[in-house]
Amino acid sequence: MRKNCLLLLLMLLSSLPLYAKQSQITGLRIWSAPDHVRLVFDANSQISHKIFTLKGPDRLVLDLKNTTLTEHLPDPTKENKIIRGMRSAVRDKRDMRVVFDLTSAVKPKSFSLKPNREYGHRLVIDLYDDKHTAARRTQPVKTAKALGKRDVVIAVDPGHGGEDPGARGVKGTYEKDVVLAIGRKLVAAINKQKGMRAVLIRDGDYYLGLRKRIAKAREAQADLFVSIHADAFHNRKVRGSSVYTLSRSGASNEAARWLAERENSADLVGGVSLEDKDDMLASVLLDLSQIGTLQASSEAANRVLRQLKGLGKTHKRRVQQAGFVVLKSPDIPSMLVETAFISNPDEERRLRSKKHQQKVATALMKGIRDYFKFQPPPGTLLASNQARKAPRKHVISRGETLIAIANRYQVSVSRLRNANELKGDTIRIGQVLQIPGG
Repeated sequence: MRKNCLLLLLMLLSSLPLYAKQSQITGLRIWSAPDHVRLVFDANSQISHKIFTLKGPDRLVLDLKNTTLTEHLPDPTKENKIIRGMRSAVRDKRDMRVVFDLTSAVKPKSFSLKPNREYGHRLVIDLYDDKHTAARRTQPVKTAKALGKRDVVIAVDPGHGGEDPGARGVKGTYEKDVVLAIGRKLVAAINKQKGMRAVLIRDGDYYLGLRKRIAKAREAQADLFVSIHADAFHNRKVRGSSVYTLSRSGASNEAARWLAERENSADLVGGVSLEDKDDMLASVLLDLSQIGTLQASSEAANRVLRQLKGLGKTHKRRVQQAGFVVLKSPDIPSMLVETAFISNPDEERRLRSKKHQQKVATALMKGIRDYFKFQPPPGTLLASNQARKAPRKHVISRGETLIAIANRYQVSVSRLRNANELKGDTIRIGQVLQIPGG
């Protein structure tokens, strides 16, 4: 009996520290994006939580289990238009309830983040405006036909942002800040070019999910997607810019992902929905689209890299391939530009310079402009101007197909056959094809 009592006492004592140890909220940061507000609670450990909304009036309730506040939280109403008040109270002696008074209904999403080099444990809550979300779902999409001789559209995407600072230089420079500055200058430079128009995917200090960036580019009906970054490495002597496109393995993996979600894949492949296609046909359509997209990405990236070489040393002499998620759109040629190594003190200093930022933006614009002068999309002003010039030529390389070449130059296979007096789709390495104009 005595032995059993002693064992029970030991069990109770061992459980007390676990019960007594509360998680602590140490801070709150707020980031405002065009379509949502992000709340980031800093904590000393992972927090068990629950969120739900109430109406009459609209409120968001956050229940934090076994949690306490260690300091006064900042007023969230100063940073956004969704939250108009916040209050908190202790529940059941050990839990915390935080109530946010809202100006309108929201769709909340929450998740936890593990510690990284910048922050400790975090609880993230994204508040999406319910009315804004519904309006975006029902907004009609303009077609190229309705626009006539339209401008070429370039989606400029400064990497990272908000809670994700990216790399940091030895002087404390954040990647997210310098790439946003370069991105804004690139947009301004592109918009000065006749027949070209740029859209800025991230236009502030907030975070966008990687596939959300692709979706925004697609909403803008972009002809090219350019993601801007600044590299980092543990060796501070490493320097130079690089340009990446999607690797073949990356494309293959993403193709499988797109096919798995084909119910929501309308207009992914040149305006062709995969919703009513069987698996084999959908796979062929998507594969052909990606072949043309990867070739176009490579051509555009090479022209951009050529311009960057004029600014100084490049880290890699050739365009590199990698499986970056942000490059995995099957229908938009895409590239990722590492403008410099922010971990290199000299390059960090240059990245902070507005003069150098402008030089980088100008080089990127020239490379993009060169690409679209060489390969303007049909229905654009640039294509119309090119149609008056001599037809383009293409030399067949190993592994190319007539369908892929037609896709690359955005002409029909039948026109390509007629222009070269081909009876079928057979072509040979080294053969020169005439590419019909616009």
